[in-house]
Amino acid sequence: MAQTLHDLGLQLAANRQYWAGWAGADPDADLAVYRSDIRHGMLNGVLRVRDRPLDEAITEARQRLAGSRWVWWVGADSDEGTAEGLLAAGARQVSGPPVMAVDVTTVANVEAPADLKIVTVAERAQMSEYVAAYAEPLGFDLDGLEPVIERELDFGYPDVIRLAGIVDGRTVATCALLLGAEVGGLFCVATDRAYRGRGIATALTLDALRIVRESGRRVATLQASSDGEPVYRRIGFETVSHYRMFRLPE
Repeated sequence: MAQTLHDLGLQLAANRQYWAGWAGADPDADLAVYRSDIRHGMLNGVLRVRDRPLDEAITEARQRLAGSRWVWWVGADSDEGTAEGLLAAGARQVSGPPVMAVDVTTVANVEAPADLKIVTVAERAQMSEYVAAYAEPLGFDLDGLEPVIERELDFGYPDVIRLAGIVDGRTVATCALLLGAEVGGLFCVATDRAYRGRGIATALTLDALRIVRESGRRVATLQASSDGEPVYRRIGFETVSHYRMFRLPE
């Protein structure tokens, strides 16, 4: 059956798989917990809870994630009432990113900036530059990037393609593409602030969508930041759902 933008379960499964890959965790567990021990809220957390009493799940999550900085994802793949239960337990909502999707067969090509070169990242030296490029835009500790580089090199799933946008010999933009799920998943789309507004993020996103299309998949998905959402809409992405992201008190 052809994939559509409304195959939400496939899109959320791709999201769980990517973030669990940072910790080699099981994305489909009834309490899907991942812990990379990198001090970044998105790299440790709970991806969903299914068919578990929430108070029991909260207790276990706190034990498994103690000492880390972490977040609890609540989406359409979580038990009904999870968000309300977390709020009752003292959690606060920290963001609500839209889940966006696009039919890659309908996306028009746009000419990339003439000075932009897009390469696939594989070697350690490339990976160091790749991580350094997304670290500041995505809020990483710039003095603690070595563990991030190691995790990228030893990612939990092999089917991740990392694209680097290079201008004047310098990596200035990034995009990670997960092809280990039934739909393509885009992550870590970031551009150096000094190079924004030049179409670089658009060019990397379109190149990732080309790869998704050539893989035989029809749908690509991502979770958008407030800065990125207008870019994705211009490309053709539509909002199909939202996540709610929570932090529990210590």
